[in-house]
Amino acid sequence: MDTDKHLTDGAPEPFTADDYRARMERAAAEAADAGLAGLLVAPGPDLDWLTGYRPTAATERLTLLVLAAGQDPVLVVPALEAPDAARAVGAPALTLRDWTDGKDPYAVTAPLLDVAGRFGVSDNAWAMHLLGFQKALPGTSYVSLTEALPMLRAVKDDAELRRLAAAGAAADAAYEEIVKVPFAGRRETDVAADLAELLRRFGHSRVDFTVVGSGPNGANPHHEAGERVIEDGDMVVLDFGGLLHGYGSDTSRTVHVGEPTEEERRVHDIVREAQAAGCAAVRPGAACQDVDRAARAVIDDAGYGAYFIHRTGHGIGVTTHEPPYMIEGEQRPLVPGMCFSVEPGVYLPGRFGVRIEDIVTVTADGGRRLNTTAREMAIVG
Repeated sequence: MDTDKHLTDGAPEPFTADDYRARMERAAAEAADAGLAGLLVAPGPDLDWLTGYRPTAATERLTLLVLAAGQDPVLVVPALEAPDAARAVGAPALTLRDWTDGKDPYAVTAPLLDVAGRFGVSDNAWAMHLLGFQKALPGTSYVSLTEALPMLRAVKDDAELRRLAAAGAAADAAYEEIVKVPFAGRRETDVAADLAELLRRFGHSRVDFTVVGSGPNGANPHHEAGERVIEDGDMVVLDFGGLLHGYGSDTSRTVHVGEPTEEERRVHDIVREAQAAGCAAVRPGAACQDVDRAARAVIDDAGYGAYFIHRTGHGIGVTTHEPPYMIEGEQRPLVPGMCFSVEPGVYLPGRFGVRIEDIVTVTADGGRRLNTTAREMAIVG
């Protein structure tokens, strides 16, 4: 596993209209290969990734990208938002079609659709809009984009990988600073606020989560920082991330306030070995489930299998959770350019938890960690 860090200097080169045009063409082609008449993409991460257009606010007014092989991409927008859409980086690759309040947006959009087609629809589309299309075009049918094209955003190009590497390096820098602050006698929310400030200091434009799970709270994998006062002798799970240059970071380390017990060291070492085994299993052609199996086997063999209660990993890109998922039953092969977390954990109810997480990208001959901070247990004050 190659662990070199690729922290870019300054902001990366912005994506261009040609970049977005290529993404839309590929998405339309993949939809056709999947037997779909096209894709209907509502505001959200898929629209942002495909066009560079991010509406200022999600509203009840229909905004929809229509993609189909053999026809130009069309973005249907409310007339009052058309000027903003026209300024999007990907706008030159689009045809804009606007509609005004009082008009039927489905009547405007219907001529763009095959009246008997099956369409992939982005997961965050409003139910009222989908029902509107079903009423206007009763011969159409729909499937979620994640179900139809789960790997659409999974394989990153070099420009995306550079952004993910920079986000990972910034999160690492935040971790290297957080272990220097006082923990004992402070609330979880205090340490979480420090983490958020550090992520922003090192370049994050958005902080999505700062989990600080101390003592028994660490046994809840999705514990949100609360008012519990961290005590000497606590194990503390730190899980934090957000967006930098539009791409996500997500890393976990588990620290200890003062000297740990022998059992705490042993459990931490088991999780560290499991995480290393999961990372070592990353290679082109391996199944996603192989990563989960490799990490889980270490924890199972140590007798803690019942306390590893979540999947080993999830994809990351313009969102912090997206396909592919490292879980038993997921047989899709790993492909160079995929990025995902490897984050096994052990959670002992009422006592403590341990989780260690890196983002890993698949390379031509293995994998590379995008997080490189020490995985050994850090002792904090």
